[in-house]
Amino acid sequence: MTGTAGIGTAVADDLPQLTKEGVEDARRRLAERLVTTPVVRCEALDGLAGTRLWLKAENLQLGGSFKMRGALLAVARLAGDGSRGVVAQSTGNHAIAVARAAREYGLPAVLVLPVDAAPTKIAAIRAAGAEVVLAGTALAERTALVEQVRTARGFDLIDPYLDPDVVAGQGSATAELIRQARAEGTALDAVVVPVGGGSAVAGACLAARGHGIRVIAAEPLAVPALGAALRAGRPVTVPVGTTIADGLRPDRISTLAFELARDEVAQVVTVPEAAIAEALCLALVHARLLVEPAAATALAAALRLPAPRPAAVGVLLSGGNVEPGLVASLLAGHLQGEESR
Repeated sequence: MTGTAGIGTAVADDLPQLTKEGVEDARRRLAERLVTTPVVRCEALDGLAGTRLWLKAENLQLGGSFKMRGALLAVARLAGDGSRGVVAQSTGNHAIAVARAAREYGLPAVLVLPVDAAPTKIAAIRAAGAEVVLAGTALAERTALVEQVRTARGFDLIDPYLDPDVVAGQGSATAELIRQARAEGTALDAVVVPVGGGSAVAGACLAARGHGIRVIAAEPLAVPALGAALRAGRPVTVPVGTTIADGLRPDRISTLAFELARDEVAQVVTVPEAAIAEALCLALVHARLLVEPAAATALAAALRLPAPRPAAVGVLLSGGNVEPGLVASLLAGHLQGEESR
């Protein structure tokens, strides 16, 4: 079974995937299997941010998000070990990625999602040939059902937050962003990544090591799990408020992400719902990028950085799997607001 329950810093350091070199190895292994997504520059967004933004468009990745990176690495390892099938819980994108990766390796897959998961994401999972099971709205409800499936069917767990291959794979997006900016003659001063369960920020911390790059975490004000954990000195469960950022709804940061973030995250920016909605619209209108609210949370944080701001900021636009109806509604509100100003 993959995933490492209760993983800590000492354990993590013993896993080759959970090093800067491990993330670089993941980037090289994935280079020919996935899209090298572009880094987009946008003068209008630079002006709003008061700094230069480098937008890593993982919304254009296979499966619609950066989660394909970790899922491919984890499923490949399990398939090589003779797995009978895989099971995972997710609010959506990790499940889509696991379903697609399992199809590629000919493995059956069961994905456990919350009962209010986005229909677009459920449809994408089923289109990949995987089984969808719905369980409550809380993380604990999904993990309990995952354990039942794992035990009953003998499937292997692909944890979205603790699996070392998943974390290294997600970190490869930040590593790629850093390399792409450097190829254009820019050394990034900071990277902003969205935080849900923590695989993105954990991977970013590993990728940024040794580069002098600040890692800035962006999370919804409605679900401030990382900020609460850092204040408490340990992962804690937080109340989940209403948020359009369905990909960032886990109510507790993973132990692994906390161990890395505690010492390596420079700042946590909590983003209110209105700012998430506005950032989604700004990305579409100005950068011509259709992103989901989780990705927009990172952009919103980059637009809200306090002075003095870093001179060059990378932003991980983590995915683009968003309900068309939500986009239409938010964009209509945005345009109406523009007309009234």
